[in-house]
Amino acid sequence: MTDLQLSLLAVSGTLVVGVFIFNKWQEYKAKKTVENAFGDGHDDVLLNPAQPDDALSLQRQEPVFSSDEIISIESEEAALPHEDSVLPAAAETVNGVMPQSEKELPVDELIDCVIPLEFDVPVRGEKILAEISELKYVGKKPVHFIGQSHTGERDVIATGGAYTTLFAGIQMVSRSGPLTELEYSEFIMKLRAIADNLNAHPDIPDMNSVISNARELHQFVAEHDAQLSLSIAANGTTWALHTLLPALEKLGFDQRPDGRLMMPDGDGGSLFTLSTNVGVSETVTSRLTLLLDVPCVAPSRDGFGAMAACAKSLATRLNGAIVDDGNQLISKAAIDEIAGQVNEFYTAMAEARIPAGSMRAQRLFS
Repeated sequence: MTDLQLSLLAVSGTLVVGVFIFNKWQEYKAKKTVENAFGDGHDDVLLNPAQPDDALSLQRQEPVFSSDEIISIESEEAALPHEDSVLPAAAETVNGVMPQSEKELPVDELIDCVIPLEFDVPVRGEKILAEISELKYVGKKPVHFIGQSHTGERDVIATGGAYTTLFAGIQMVSRSGPLTELEYSEFIMKLRAIADNLNAHPDIPDMNSVISNARELHQFVAEHDAQLSLSIAANGTTWALHTLLPALEKLGFDQRPDGRLMMPDGDGGSLFTLSTNVGVSETVTSRLTLLLDVPCVAPSRDGFGAMAACAKSLATRLNGAIVDDGNQLISKAAIDEIAGQVNEFYTAMAEARIPAGSMRAQRLFS
C-alpha cells in the first residue's frame, strides 16, 4: 500500500472508533439519567406514601395540585361536552323490553337491540347454552343472552336452570360505528334458527326503528368519546428504555403486548396508559405520553387528577417538561378549567344513564 492509502485507513479507523465511543457515551448518559431519576438516593414522589399531595403512589392516593404547579395537557377532542348533552330520548326507550335492574346484566335495553324468545314450556339452561354458544358476534357487534325464570327473575343462562323466556341482545353501537342493516339482518337470521331449534317464539322488532335508534345512540357516543393525554418531553438527554421500563413497572405500570404500559385501577381495569412513542427496536426515547380514556373510568377514581399527578412526578424525576402537541406549557388555571369540563362530562353521562366507568360505558366505548 502507498503512504496515502495507509493514512486514509488510519483516519477511517479513528472515525469508526470515535463514532462507536460517542454512541456508547450517549447510551451511558441515557442510562444514568434514568438511574439517577429512580435511584434510591432521590426522594421518590411516586412511591413515597408520606407525600400524598405530590403524586400517584402505589396506594393510589388522591392527588392535590399546589398553587405553583405548571403542567400541560393535550386533548384528542376539541372540547368536552357540556352537561346538557344527554342521550336522545328515542334511544332511552330502545325496544322497551326490559326494565333496568340493580344488577348489571350483559343484555341491556338501553344499548342493545333486545329480542325476547318465549318458550311454551320451561327449557333447561344446558340446552339453551348448546344452541347459543357460537353466536357471540355479528360483524363487529357483540351478542349476549340472558334468561327469565318462572319467578320473573332475569340472569345469565346457567347449567341447571330452567327458563321461560330467552332474551337475545345485539349491541347497537361501538366505537367502530352503529349497527348496520346487514348486521341486523344476519343477527335475525341466526336468531330464527336458534328459535326453531328451541321451539321458541321470537318477537322481532322493525328494522327501520332499530337502525334509527342505533344511529341516535351512535351520535351520543361520538359526542362523548373523549380522551385526554399528557406528554413528558426530555430536556436534552434522552432516556434509556432498558432502564426506564423496569423502573416504570416498579412504579405500578403493567406492560401490554402492544408495548404500552397500563396503570391498573385496582379493580382489574385500567386507570390510564403510558406510551414511549418509539418502536420495539429503539433503545431510547425522548417523550412519554399518558392517555386517559375518560368515559371508561369512573369519576370516583379521579383518573384525570391521578394522571396529571403522575405526569408531574415523572417530569420532575426525569428532568422533563409536560407539554402539549406544540411543546407549550399551560398554567394551573387551565388545568382547573379542564378538570371542570371533565366533571361536566361525568354529569352529562350520568344524566344519560350511561355513567362513566360503568358496564354500559365500557361496552359502548370499547
